[in-house]
Order: sequence, then C-alpha cells, then structure tokens
Amino acid sequence: MITRRVQYEVAGRLAGPALFRLEAWQQRVKKMRKGPRKSAIFGPPLECVSKLKELMGTHYLQGRYADGAVPVAWVTSGFPVEILRPLGFHAVYPENHAALCSVQRVVPELSDAVEKEGYARDLCSYARTDIGSVVTGKTPVGRLPKPDVLLCCTNICQTVLYWYRALAAHFNVPLVLMDTPFVYGEAKPHHRQYVRDQLEELVDVAERVGGKRVDPEELEEVVRVARDGTRLWGECLAASRAKPAPWTGIDGFFHIAPIVTLRGTRQCNAYYRMLLDELNDRVAKGIGGIVNERHRLLWDNLPIWFDVRGLSTLMAERGFNFVVTTYTNAWAEAGSRIDPADPIGSAVVAYTDIILNQDLNKRLDTMRRLSRDYSVDGAVLHSDRSCKPYSIGQIDLKQRLAKELDMRVLVLEADHGDPRAYAKEQGEGRLTAFMEGFS
Repeated sequence: MITRRVQYEVAGRLAGPALFRLEAWQQRVKKMRKGPRKSAIFGPPLECVSKLKELMGTHYLQGRYADGAVPVAWVTSGFPVEILRPLGFHAVYPENHAALCSVQRVVPELSDAVEKEGYARDLCSYARTDIGSVVTGKTPVGRLPKPDVLLCCTNICQTVLYWYRALAAHFNVPLVLMDTPFVYGEAKPHHRQYVRDQLEELVDVAERVGGKRVDPEELEEVVRVARDGTRLWGECLAASRAKPAPWTGIDGFFHIAPIVTLRGTRQCNAYYRMLLDELNDRVAKGIGGIVNERHRLLWDNLPIWFDVRGLSTLMAERGFNFVVTTYTNAWAEAGSRIDPADPIGSAVVAYTDIILNQDLNKRLDTMRRLSRDYSVDGAVLHSDRSCKPYSIGQIDLKQRLAKELDMRVLVLEADHGDPRAYAKEQGEGRLTAFMEGFS
C-alpha cells in the first residue's frame, strides 16, 4: 500500500511532468531544425498545447498506479465530482478515455471485441469503446485503474445507467446512481429535493469508500476552485467573439479535457489562465484560428473525434470557422451555477439544469443566444448516431434557427466515435454543398 502510494505520488508530481516536458522540448528542437511551420489555412498553433499534453498525460500516467494507492471512482461526465476531491479520489472518465480512443482510431477494434460478446453496434460508441477496453485490457494510455466505486448520473442520457451496470458486474464494485428528472421549463421543488436526497446519499457512500469524512471547509474550497475553473473556461470560449476568432471550435473540443477530467483542481485553473492569456494576446494582435475567416459557424453536438482534422481543414480552406459549439459551452454554463456557500444545494441546480436534461425550447434559446453573441451566419447540427438524446429534435431546431435568425443550417449525419458509422465522402459532399450556398 505504501509502495503503491509512493508510485502514485511520484508519477503525478515528478515522473509525469518531467517526461512530458522532455517530450515537449524534443518537439521544439525538431521544429527549430525544420524551421517554423507555415500554413495557408490555419493560424499558428497554440503554444500551450504542450502544457495540455503534459497535464492530461500526467493524469493518465498517474492513474496507472491509483488503485491500491487512493480510492478510485469511475464517473460519468455530468457527475458532481467536486464531492470526491476532498476525499482524495482519483477520478476516471470513461467518456474522455473513449474520445481519446477515437482520436487514436482504435474504436473499431475495441467495438468488435464487445460486439462478439453480444453488444449491438447501435449502442453508443463511447459505451462500446469503454467496455471493449475493459474486456480486452487494451488502451492507448497504458492502463486504467480498477474502480472502487462507479458513479453514474442520468443527466446526459439513460444509456450510462446500463453501461455502468455492465461495468459494476464486471468489476464487482458498488454502483451509485444519481437520477435527474428531465426538465420541462423549470425544475419543480420536488424534483430538486429528489436530486438532493440522492446527493446526500452519495456523500455517505463516498465517505465509506474513501475511508474518511468530508471536511466542509475543504469541500467549500474545491467548489470555489471548480467554479473559478468553469469561469476561466467560459472566458476562453468568449475570446472567439472577436473577429477573427483566435482559435477554432475544433480546438476547443481538445482543450475542454481539463474542465471535464480535472475540474476542482488548481492545475486545471492554472492551465486555463495560461490558455486565456494566450488567446487574449492573439485577439490583441489580430491572429485568427484560421487564416481567412469569411464565415462563422455554430457546431451542435459532440465532435466527430476520428475526423476532426479532416473536417476542420475542409471548412477552413474555404474560410469557414466553427467559432462556438454547444457542447463546450455547456461546461462553462453548468459549472458557473455551483456556489461554495451551498455546495450541495447549488450542485442540485448545476447538474440538473444542463443542456441534455432540458427541453427543446431551452436548447433553442441557448443556440439563439450563442448564434447572436458569436455573430454566426450558419450552423452545422451533428446528428450523432451514438448520442440520440443530443440529436433528437434537430430537424425542428434547424427550421427554427433558419427562419428566426435567417441563417443557413445543415444537419450532418455521423458518429462521435465510430468511423464505421460515417460515410466520409457523402459527409464532405454535403458540407461542400452547404458552403457553396453562402454568398
């Protein structure tokens, strides 16, 4: 136990940072030898990308030694992780890991493994990827720690409940469910109480698994740090209101990783301060995420992880930039609602009133506001085969946005994780036709 804890601390404090800083230095040397990268399409790459790789790489490296050293929780993306921080949990996000697997293009292999076990290909590719990684032991991060508890919140979809039940059966560990009623208009008082009761039960379970009690002052401080982190993330996104936008919405999909995985930590906030400073500097100098920004677009839903570079290049070549996305924005808005003075009560509101747990009118209101705030003249709504709750109603949303804001809107069929569910040539053809419709 002591040896394992030492390995865990060394990996997080010394080995990980040193390893990834060395890698960043080697990359800089290579670039110096080759000369500065010039692109006729994209602006200069963000310098803080190397710090992002260090931060997330260290998190996964440290995770290899977490079980047996500290309590480990696997959690869904919309779960109130702030409650776990004072108890010393190492949090693993299977969705974040699945996105990484998609970028690394290992999803088909992992999906094949679980499809042979009887899981349907129609199941969310995140779930298939995660369960496939568990079954095969294969992962691009080396190793994921075995969980002591599984924590699941239905505010993003119901699939996570069945997915986590499968994980609980495999690992033979307890599963704690936080069920959030779907919000039509405004949540009712009894809805709030229902969620609050579950949160209080979660605290009891987490304390038993973690082996100690939650210190109210520590929880208050974690919530304060988490709120500040989401504010910083929101300010980073808001930098794209400038013309040209200093980065792209596609960039944002990668830089969202710390606010998802490390929310409530000082490392997370330090990173976003660095990112914000760089973005503000680019705004002041007129440096854009793409070289010739002619049209500004909104992206709805998760990205097509395995083809983000190809898609962004196709659009940027013609002067189209995704300056705002509903998914990255959701992480700024939800976290801003938590309050250090009332950690439990404010968490009830923050984790119930998120975009996927609200009716279409609320989603439309959000998309209208974002479209106006970021001065967009078009939108692409990703009809995601693997995320039906996020995709439902997009035909109606398309019609309303086009009519009310006089903008061009495309519904693009694809999948956020599995390339076998995306017809690339057809998709690029539709995107090209969409762009040709702009004057």
